[in-house]
Amino acid sequence: MAIRRALISVSDKSGIVEFSRELASQGVQIISTGGTFSLLQKEGIPVIGISDVTGFPEVLDGRVKTLHPAVHSGLLAVRDNEEHQNTMKELGLDYIDLVVVNLYPFKETIAKPDVSYEDAIENIDIGGPTMLRSAAKNHAFVTVVVDTADYGTVIEELKAQGDTTLETRKRLTAKVFRHTAAYDSLISDYLTKQVGESLPETYTVTYEKVQDLRYGENPHQKAAFYSKPLAEAGNVTTAEQLHGKELSYNNISDANASLAILKEFDEPAVVAVKHMNPCGVGIGATIHEAYQKAYAADPTSIFGGIVAANRTIGADTAELLGGIFLEIIIAPDFTPEALDILTKKKNIRLLKLGELSAAGERKPEWLVTSVDGGMLVQESDVHSVTEADLQFVTDRKPTAEELKQLLFGWKVVKHVKSNAILLAKDDMTIGVGAGQMNRVGAARIAIEQAGEAAKGAALASDAFFPMGDTVELAAKAGITAIIQPGGSIKDEESIAAANANNIAMVFTSVRHFKH
Repeated sequence: MAIRRALISVSDKSGIVEFSRELASQGVQIISTGGTFSLLQKEGIPVIGISDVTGFPEVLDGRVKTLHPAVHSGLLAVRDNEEHQNTMKELGLDYIDLVVVNLYPFKETIAKPDVSYEDAIENIDIGGPTMLRSAAKNHAFVTVVVDTADYGTVIEELKAQGDTTLETRKRLTAKVFRHTAAYDSLISDYLTKQVGESLPETYTVTYEKVQDLRYGENPHQKAAFYSKPLAEAGNVTTAEQLHGKELSYNNISDANASLAILKEFDEPAVVAVKHMNPCGVGIGATIHEAYQKAYAADPTSIFGGIVAANRTIGADTAELLGGIFLEIIIAPDFTPEALDILTKKKNIRLLKLGELSAAGERKPEWLVTSVDGGMLVQESDVHSVTEADLQFVTDRKPTAEELKQLLFGWKVVKHVKSNAILLAKDDMTIGVGAGQMNRVGAARIAIEQAGEAAKGAALASDAFFPMGDTVELAAKAGITAIIQPGGSIKDEESIAAANANNIAMVFTSVRHFKH
């Protein structure tokens, strides 16, 4: 077989003139449509209009042009099938050996903030995917190209042997169906949102590769990093890496965890994360003060960790950050002086986030977690609590300062692996008990880490106390205020223990399990 005839119709016209000129130089007849036809004709490349092939004009504002038997017979005919050969001869039809198509810019259209529903619908390609599917199904004989990156391979093989190899055609076919599946997924997602459905009968998602990773959580695991096609700003996927080595799987996971906590705060805040859990969080009048608190929270665990800030990093903070080993520093931006300081450290990764949305503007996203044989889908936990939401259940109400620390601790403990206990004092975390099988065990870890600082601290628990033992332990450590969801059948036991020890306890009626 040989490539004698090509059909080219592209929305993304980058490289198409050069590619078409190479085809023409190899004696390939080119058929084209609409804007692609006009461009090639203008560039002096021999080209035949689609209407000359179909004998039918492009109609309905170009909605119908390639949906014709003269096109799809040329694509779908099995070349070594005698009956198909006879049919093509009887109808005076010719084969099409190469299809080069990329689709209407649906993603780019719906990315516009003011896009109308009608404009979105108009940018759903019909003829393009149909041609791609026809050509891809018949890849035993037809070459199909949807990615400009494959132009070079097709030309090389065409020059070498007059056709592409079957191996190449299989590879290109797989890419075509990935491409059309992703395209349809974007459309279905857009339309599903338009009609207000959230968990439909089938759940289809698509992601675009950002990069291959050296390995996953461990060196024996393969991994890659993918982004949502329309990911919002202020995330790891959209951050600009200004310096340092390539991100690893664990870097990305930890960076994402740090940003989830950071987005709880509007005031200057710094979050240090190690192994998906916060090891230090601080807020202050400035980002410099916030970092000093985050560091002081756990100067041991922050080593080799990730630090995220919600304000521009200046030189004074950079001097402190540069004094320890960190994997990543994330911030909306860095001053030139800060960059001069931090880029002297060869391996540290610096990520520029850009502007962050206010904490109150966060909207839940759908989180997908794979399980063997399926997946779980849930809304992200963006629930926040204010003083007005609290139930004051003990004889003593918290002081203004205790209440401030309780609400601070509540924002952070929701991001600690369950069972989780967190101690807060002076606008910083002072003890974190993460991922324990029982709540008392988590409390012991947090209290031990805090040491003498636990006296007068506030304690936050991501779920209710099944009995009063955690309160008793807190009282022995000198903790004076507790925030927890409430809802246990033994709440009264915990309340009684708090009253007996003059601890102010509040209920949120909301739990924050994070497994």
